[in-house]
Amino acid sequence: AGLGRTALPAATGTAVAAAVFAVSGLYQLTPLKDRCLARCRSPIGLMLRYASYPRTSRDLRAGAHHGAFCLGCCWSLMVLLAAFGVMNLWAMVALTAVITAEKLAPAGHRIARVVGFASLALAVAVFWFPALAPGLTGGGMAGM
Repeated sequence: AGLGRTALPAATGTAVAAAVFAVSGLYQLTPLKDRCLARCRSPIGLMLRYASYPRTSRDLRAGAHHGAFCLGCCWSLMVLLAAFGVMNLWAMVALTAVITAEKLAPAGHRIARVVGFASLALAVAVFWFPALAPGLTGGGMAGM
């Protein structure tokens, strides 16, 4: 396969892209995403929880705990980079904006829901417009 082309056959790439969009969209709508987002948005409770731990383990435990919640908050958005293209600058900028808005905007939970529904819509739309997932479909350049 040449540069810019995917190793997956077009139909397989499209099906994988739809699955990636669907899994990401569904996760964005789960209570687990809400819980992780709430913890990531307000880490002060976590810091207070670990304040009484001995210094040698406190920082490592607090960092690992907070990191796990942030991973739970953002993994579904990061997996979208597989569909959009890992080195797609515009996808990186857009997903960074979404993650920042989810974590900092007062309506962060609603933003997560909108992104979830948009991702589900992309899961359906990618069958008609494979170029929506250039990272998996070759950007519409691969044979259909």
